[in-house]
Amino acid sequence: MKSTLTKIAVGEAVGIVAAQSIGEPGTQMTMRTFHYAGVAEQVPTGLPRLIELVDVRKEPKKPLMDIYLKGAAKDDEKKAQAIATDIESVTLIRLGEVTEDFAQKKIVIELDADELAHLKVDLDEVRKKIKTTVGGEIETEGTVLRVKPKVNSLRMLRRLTNRIKSLPIRGVERIRRCVVLKGKEGYFIRTAGSNISGIMKVEGVDPTRVYTNDVKEVEKMLGIEAARNAMVHEIKQVLDMQGLNVDVRHIMLLADAMTMNGQIKSIGRHGLSGQKAGVLARAAFEETVKHLVNAAIQAEEDRLIGVTENIIVGQTVPLGTGLVKLKMKI
Repeated sequence: MKSTLTKIAVGEAVGIVAAQSIGEPGTQMTMRTFHYAGVAEQVPTGLPRLIELVDVRKEPKKPLMDIYLKGAAKDDEKKAQAIATDIESVTLIRLGEVTEDFAQKKIVIELDADELAHLKVDLDEVRKKIKTTVGGEIETEGTVLRVKPKVNSLRMLRRLTNRIKSLPIRGVERIRRCVVLKGKEGYFIRTAGSNISGIMKVEGVDPTRVYTNDVKEVEKMLGIEAARNAMVHEIKQVLDMQGLNVDVRHIMLLADAMTMNGQIKSIGRHGLSGQKAGVLARAAFEETVKHLVNAAIQAEEDRLIGVTENIIVGQTVPLGTGLVKLKMKI
């Protein structure tokens, strides 16, 4: 059977074609953000998300995870919900109010009994966590805890109060919200917030199918090949959502170019474009004087192997028919 994939001719300017094929639909993109059903946060898609990906931001504006389950949990909604409850990070401020009593140098924590029951958190568990973090003595009256830490100044007391407010009581760090959704292969959990290493340790989670939209985290945890695949998947998803049909090979070339040196590089003056091989190619993009001065200081040579350099000096571009060189005996 003949392959449906068209082979590319030798000497074709694949880089330029890929740049056009991704760039042109990029200008057609609507600036709207799309609402992901299930997670109560606006997830940037479209142009903002595309910019976020090619700039390789430290972390996405709204990190997301899809967590697939194994065993009985993937077919049983209650079990999936139980795992989601275990994963969701609960900090102390969600369980009640934290105030300072400056006169007695105490921190007063008024816990909400309904919230404790709803999130299935044990009062002793909370006490233990506070004791290990703050130390000092804890008096309990019902659901009110009075902590007397060993501090001298009021400033230290305020610092401790802030620490107590963000004290993780249960769940995986940085996972703010969990929703159980039904997919093709049973139930899975979608979360707001991302933490691959924390999620992989949770029982009932299939560690081979944990997915996050944070490409930098994928690179850090799973290596550069996984990051390249994540980059292809994310860019393709953005374009598909907008109904733009771009051949996946253009996206693969972009992802390859960004990850070829073993770490993800952004596209721009601090990444790929600013680190091209030729001096003239770098100077033609941005910060012209800087590149020329640096090249002069280091006595760099330009071998004129790229497209830009040859256009600048007025030669035939080494692509297509310009790629062929003939030797003649005269």
